[in-house]
Amino acid sequence: MGALTHESLVEYLLEEAYEVAETIETAGGDAELKSELGDVLLQVVLHARLAEERGAFDLDDVARALMAKMIRRNPHVFRPDGSLQDSFPATVEEIVLKWDAVKKAEKPEHGHVFDGVPAALPALARAQKLLDRAERANLAADTGGAAVEIPATETELGDLLFGIVAGARAGGLDAERALRGALRRFQDSNGSRP
Repeated sequence: MGALTHESLVEYLLEEAYEVAETIETAGGDAELKSELGDVLLQVVLHARLAEERGAFDLDDVARALMAKMIRRNPHVFRPDGSLQDSFPATVEEIVLKWDAVKKAEKPEHGHVFDGVPAALPALARAQKLLDRAERANLAADTGGAAVEIPATETELGDLLFGIVAGARAGGLDAERALRGALRRFQDSNGSRP
């Protein structure tokens, strides 16, 4: 294995994050979840150590920045000194609205609602994130006129999605690439594309 770099470690960070998700989704249990979260934390430690060697920042800097961001972005939960507020918003919607307002004020360079959605997300996860952002910004969710009857359960939805991918593959189509194209068209129709 070559020298450790931020770039060479990216695949492991993503793999460990997916392992955490799988553990949670398959009810792997607390012991497995603790182990998988430790693996993610190891990736954070490695990246911080590489940055420390460059003189950029260290793990303590990461923790301090996280605490400051948590307090800054959640004024409905924390006072400026980091202590908890006496009362919290009543609904999740109120919390999301307050968080969005703080984040928007914090990053004015993000001029469009879609700015900051990672282009490297898998197409399905990116589609969900873009649709969520569009809904919160009251943008029309033009889905190209595709009307699909959605099953009642996630199991049935998973089977439908798997069938679509299998059918696309049998027809020589790439479902991931096709969805990425649809996402680009969706962003173009709403005035933003990275």
